[in-house]
Amino acid sequence: MKASRVLARTAMAAAVALVPALVWTQDSKPKPPQTPTSYMKVDITEPFNVTMERMKAARPAIERRQQELLAQRYDLSNRPASGVTMFRGKPVQEGVRVKLPKGVTWQQLAAMSPEDIKAKGLFPAGFLPLSHPNHPEGGMLFPKFHIDEVLRQEGRDLNRFDLSFDLPDHILPEFPAPIFLVSHPELGDVSKGRLLTIDNFHEMFNGLVNPKQLEGLRLLLTPFAQQQFNATEDRRSVRPSRGTTCFDCHANGHTNGATHLAGDIRPQELRHRIDTPTLRGVNVQRLFGSQRALKTVEDFTEFEQRAAYFDGDPVMATKKGLNILERGSQVHFMGEFQAMLDFPPAPKLNVLGKLDPKKATEQELRGEAIFNGKGQCVTCHAAPYYTDNLMHDLKTERFYKVQMVNGMKAVGDGKIKTFPLRGIKESPPYLHDGRLITLEDTVEFFNLVLETKLTDTEKADLVAFLRVL
Repeated sequence: MKASRVLARTAMAAAVALVPALVWTQDSKPKPPQTPTSYMKVDITEPFNVTMERMKAARPAIERRQQELLAQRYDLSNRPASGVTMFRGKPVQEGVRVKLPKGVTWQQLAAMSPEDIKAKGLFPAGFLPLSHPNHPEGGMLFPKFHIDEVLRQEGRDLNRFDLSFDLPDHILPEFPAPIFLVSHPELGDVSKGRLLTIDNFHEMFNGLVNPKQLEGLRLLLTPFAQQQFNATEDRRSVRPSRGTTCFDCHANGHTNGATHLAGDIRPQELRHRIDTPTLRGVNVQRLFGSQRALKTVEDFTEFEQRAAYFDGDPVMATKKGLNILERGSQVHFMGEFQAMLDFPPAPKLNVLGKLDPKKATEQELRGEAIFNGKGQCVTCHAAPYYTDNLMHDLKTERFYKVQMVNGMKAVGDGKIKTFPLRGIKESPPYLHDGRLITLEDTVEFFNLVLETKLTDTEKADLVAFLRVL
């Protein structure tokens, strides 16, 4: 019995040892720098095959660690809401999925002060920032359904040998997502259930848009080298890769839930996970990027190619294949197409973006009143598009102590842009890093953070309203 325990401990220690601490340096025995550095290692001294085999061996332990974290935080079971679907019929998940600390209810928690919650360690773990599946490494990571379809259509492989996506398909947006155009509301979903790629874009959009917009779309669907997908020896694909496209994350101009790390902060442990936001409605937005304000969609498009694709490191961009887009034509054309992407229809809203009393249910109308009153949602999310085009700091660090979570340091979220809530049920999971699985989770989060003390009935009414936006 004693020998079996020793063997078990030895096996566990070996598994933990496989989890690399600084795998992005591509050194088998990484040495921390004597002084902090903003740069990644450029000269790779380890053969690619050695790196790949080492990271493949580490992968099971890394993924198991992330799945254990998710299981501790959330109920990720498939529990769809009755009669509530996304536009093309995918069920919307219901219920609060964030797990509470033992012995406390949501109402009890909401009655406590932030100071008491912090002192007693009662802030729900699912409300803490969410780490990347391998935070020290980071990088673009795509759901399997998107990888499979791109491979089928283009023969381009978005699989990473070191890591796979961490969240289950049923809590992600429907795929392929419908496409709505501000210029053609009469057509409804112009995707006809197809994933838009470089192989079919001309067939799908020739005759619907002008030549500039068609060229912009082509560029949005063109693979460009990226930190993990490129032709160098420090890529994360088995074969040299042509790269990724803008619409690999923003599939069909929406989102498929792909994740990445924000490139605008160092050291690595302080970088924020990004849940890909939808591009629907960028024509009414004035800030871009989830946490640092870019002022136009053209700024964002150019920034992505010059820096974000390479974790914010222009040195790596030069090495791996920086694609410099011409601002006056290419970037403008890409921005012009993005500005055509519309929100999904909301039949219960009037021309001012508010509920039509003749079409809405009593519960939805009560939810709208809470949204505009006690819930304080309207402070940031004003009709008709339910955004104020500003940035806000929720100061979530009031509720918890600084802590390390799977290689990420949870210190607070800082300023975050106000995303539009139009079509919100189509874009799970929620918040900038995807830490909130359902709209019910989102209501509980803001009820606690804003200290609004909603009743259970008021929370349910608010969710009903959000579902019809």
